[in-house]
Amino acid sequence: MVSTAPAEVTLTAILQRAQAQGVLGARPIAEVLAHARGFVAALPDDVVSVVDLGSGAGIPGLVIALDRPTLRVTLVDRRASRVDTLQRAIIALGWADRVAAVESDADAMSRDPAFQGTFDVVVARGFADPAITLPIAARLARNGGWVIISEPPPEHGSRWDLNWVHSLGVGMPERHGQVVRFHVEQ
Repeated sequence: MVSTAPAEVTLTAILQRAQAQGVLGARPIAEVLAHARGFVAALPDDVVSVVDLGSGAGIPGLVIALDRPTLRVTLVDRRASRVDTLQRAIIALGWADRVAAVESDADAMSRDPAFQGTFDVVVARGFADPAITLPIAARLARNGGWVIISEPPPEHGSRWDLNWVHSLGVGMPERHGQVVRFHVEQ
């Protein structure tokens, strides 16, 4: 994990502002960053592109961009105001050459041939119910790519029907701390 102190300070300020505006929950920012770093830890080493579905305030996408500065990160949200805020954050962080914010409905995007199967990794934190999230994410991930989704605590057991998961063309769920990772085998 690579992190520069000035960028992390700027990102923390951006997230605090998002919290004050009601865009990010009340959880302490240190916890938000730690949870987002669970996504970073689950990323395979050889990925180049990541898309964050329902990015909202930019979590986990902006943390991924902070900790893995060689990646191209696309933040997707269907709300123009959120995308505008994300674009301002990207500029403030100096990442416009490798991070983009896109206003789009993720389901529509996943059905667009220009985006289908184009990302190495698709991440989702609080995007939607798993029955909605996984099919959308699987359509956006390239063959051999990955889907990483935030997961409830382990004591809740698995929420994934393995036959259904397999029918989507993804491998068995692999638990990595607070996230679950699927290999796309379409």
